[in-house]
Amino acid sequence: MVNWRGAPAYILARQFTQKIRQLAPLPNTYNLENTTDLITKLKDTPILPQFALAFLDITNLYTNVPVTETRKIIAKALKNNIPNPQTCDELINWYNTITKQNYFSNNGKIIIQKEGLAMGAPTSGLIAEFFLQNLENIHLAHLTEKHKIARYFHYVDDILLIYDPDHTNIQDITNNFNFLHPNLKFTTELETNNKLNYLDITIHRTPTGWKISIYRVPTFTVSHLLQGRL
Repeated sequence: MVNWRGAPAYILARQFTQKIRQLAPLPNTYNLENTTDLITKLKDTPILPQFALAFLDITNLYTNVPVTETRKIIAKALKNNIPNPQTCDELINWYNTITKQNYFSNNGKIIIQKEGLAMGAPTSGLIAEFFLQNLENIHLAHLTEKHKIARYFHYVDDILLIYDPDHTNIQDITNNFNFLHPNLKFTTELETNNKLNYLDITIHRTPTGWKISIYRVPTFTVSHLLQGRL
């Protein structure tokens, strides 16, 4: 993979990210900032005996973000927040330049990535968020009501669901998510023994609340350093 810092548009990409975050901030309605944010929000999530946990992963998110479609989403957000059309047009021109800097190396050859976002680019996370949060804004209220999803948390390409299996089926949920957009494919991991690993913690459902511990990969030999009950 080419170091994106060497791309001609690297400095422009950093400036674009700063400008967009300042001028057209995302709502971040369902987003998690980090593990601490998740733990805090779990404290405010009541637990019922029938609840279950599931983890949805978006396969190869960055390389599947539709650049042209997302440009329209960002352009609309800019127009809604910036009264000056010239500024909006300038930033969209920056977007066009940045998203053409999609290249990588394979066996010593430089290959142009025709669609999706460049891995390592300063803008890729932000652009992907515009795309995903637009989908959430359109579809999530309906999906959470249809499937009785109690809580939905989203961190980059990882989604945590707390849902009621008495009212829905996790396969039906996954199928519905896989119809949200032709570019996106979701895979599912279910809780085991009332436990699910998400980010760098293990979430354990208990009759009295959520129990949290630090997750270590199986090869890690040191015992858990943190255990607590929310």
